[in-house]
Amino acid sequence: MTLHPCGILYIVATPIGNLGDLSLRAIETLQSADIIACEDTRHSKKLLEHYHIKSPTVSYHEYSDRSSVDKILSHLERNQSVALISDAGTPLISDPGYRLVVEARERGIDVVPIPGSCALVAALSVSGLATDRFSFQGFLPAKKQQRTVTLKALRGSVSTLIFYEAPHRLLATLDDAVAVMGIARNAFMAREITKKYETFNRGTLGELREVVALDSQQQRGEIVLIIAGAVDEYDAKYLDAERILAVLLNELPPSKAASLASKITGLSKQELYTKALSLAD
Repeated sequence: MTLHPCGILYIVATPIGNLGDLSLRAIETLQSADIIACEDTRHSKKLLEHYHIKSPTVSYHEYSDRSSVDKILSHLERNQSVALISDAGTPLISDPGYRLVVEARERGIDVVPIPGSCALVAALSVSGLATDRFSFQGFLPAKKQQRTVTLKALRGSVSTLIFYEAPHRLLATLDDAVAVMGIARNAFMAREITKKYETFNRGTLGELREVVALDSQQQRGEIVLIIAGAVDEYDAKYLDAERILAVLLNELPPSKAASLASKITGLSKQELYTKALSLAD
């Protein structure tokens, strides 16, 4: 294997849980790097010590100031190699630190990927949902109003939707997803991928919400939530039903609007009633 000897910025993927997932090429790159830029040097110490990697480390993360960027670029411009790693997975995914790559390229510095673990790809590969077209959305907004607006903007997308979510917001996010996209939309949830308590759940949004509500263990750890795109007849019918409900609610209380919308569309009265309540708020 031939590695560029110097003056290269390597974007190195590291394990997302299981240390055995670090590739041979990644190990060689980290061992030969002049500097390893870490999201958290203390966190990365365990990985580096496990593989007896002794390259010096510096801190670089999304809150790093201008001087941190300049120091790394200075190393590169002195023909030194720098390996950039995050705490877990592929660096710069759902991370604004990409400005380092932008500036390196603007200065004519080569940027080379060392591929490996990525939670969103790992989860998608075992989800059983469509993989030919997908959209990664990172973390949904923390506040309900903004989260609902975002979900409404995405509900008509035919792409499979992938999100990272914080465990303490998971149940609220599933509640909002059910209200916006419907209880029957297919979905998948991966938790603690490659770790001791790794779990996978597949079903409808309503079923996943029920699982999470009944089992507090599902509200722990690192979570990937995947929602099927709006590609089937049910989704189209549900969107039509929502438009019908919106009109009926101008004249009728939620229960009567849901009952009439159910007769028109053939969808569940209870589901439409839940939707009517959210629209009436």
